Amino acid sequence: MTRTIAPALERARDIPDAVVRSRGLLTGYFAGLGVVMAIWGTRIPAIQESAGLDTAGLAAVLLAAAVGMVAGLQIGGRLAEPARLSQLLTCGALGLAVSLALLGACRNPIALAAAALLFGATHGVLDVAANGAAVRCQQAYGRPIMSGLHAAYSLGALGGAVLAAVTAHDSHTYVFGVTAGVAIVATVAVAPATRCIGSPAADLDSVETVARERLPALSRSRLWLLGLLAAACLLGEGAAADWSAVHLSGLNASPAISAAAYAGYSAAMAGGRLVGDRLIARFGAPKVVRTGAILASIGLIAGLSVTDVPFALAGWAAFGLGLSVTIPSLFTAAGAGGPRAVAAVAVTGYLGLLAGPALIGALATATTLPAALMLPALLAAGVAVLSSRALENRW
Repeated sequence: MTRTIAPALERARDIPDAVVRSRGLLTGYFAGLGVVMAIWGTRIPAIQESAGLDTAGLAAVLLAAAVGMVAGLQIGGRLAEPARLSQLLTCGALGLAVSLALLGACRNPIALAAAALLFGATHGVLDVAANGAAVRCQQAYGRPIMSGLHAAYSLGALGGAVLAAVTAHDSHTYVFGVTAGVAIVATVAVAPATRCIGSPAADLDSVETVARERLPALSRSRLWLLGLLAAACLLGEGAAADWSAVHLSGLNASPAISAAAYAGYSAAMAGGRLVGDRLIARFGAPKVVRTGAILASIGLIAGLSVTDVPFALAGWAAFGLGLSVTIPSLFTAAGAGGPRAVAAVAVTGYLGLLAGPALIGALATATTLPAALMLPALLAAGVAVLSSRALENRW
């Protein structure tokens, strides 16, 4: 698809400055979101301790965040018109920062759950706005850039995890407050420039229109297929986040080596996303996604089938590398239906992310953890089979 659209657009004009600025701003939003989410996730034990929560209490707080995120995705999807994207980005980022500070300050379980609900909701709104704006920016570019933007999120998450490790001995209230303050200042500082994302120059609109007219219409059945594939991939991401270290621990790996399983998965995913746009531009999204999903499935199955720790680590890394370009490509395909279609795919996908770890746990209770972790590997195989149909004639 890129090879048919991009040359014509490049001959017509250079990429408008408004589009280039939008890409730079979106890179910052994706990276910042990754930092915030990593800091939140790594300090959950500190939140539990400071509020005196038992396991059920912590589960209730996390459930509130999940419910808030689903609600935020739906609200963002309803509001995500091109002219509103800049407002959603700014409001979502400010809301996420404020709610992070509140999560650090709350000690009462009810107040903490309310802050978690707000945190999830603003995360959902920001996620929809960022991905909707990214799809629009990519259409204006006339070539793939979505994978690179998602790489910024992955790198931001890695940076946030490092920051959390460095500040592990500091109060989470202090860390959350400082992070929130920096995010608020940065968001306010770029707010005037962010308006170009929602109200771009006329030449950006004309370039985007050319690109959108070349894309086939998005049917309801294909939209559902994109959502189901996103759910399958994000279920795997949730499994990697919550169960990869447990899997390695079951192989008698040390705590540090066990933690390296998810680090390797994340690093491989970030690396794959950094080169994903070039691969998609050269070979097309269907072929790249299909090949990656096959790698993810085979790699994870191989890593689960042996008791060798290095081989298991390699399996999780292959899983992350193989799935690295899938979510950006699925969101890109949904972009033919506009920001609301992107939001619909995101809602379905994140349901897989939220439900996946619990489903893996239930299956592990009934069988064994390696057997339960075959589920994301099999779902990756399903992505390989169905991705060509979902991404046909798209980036």
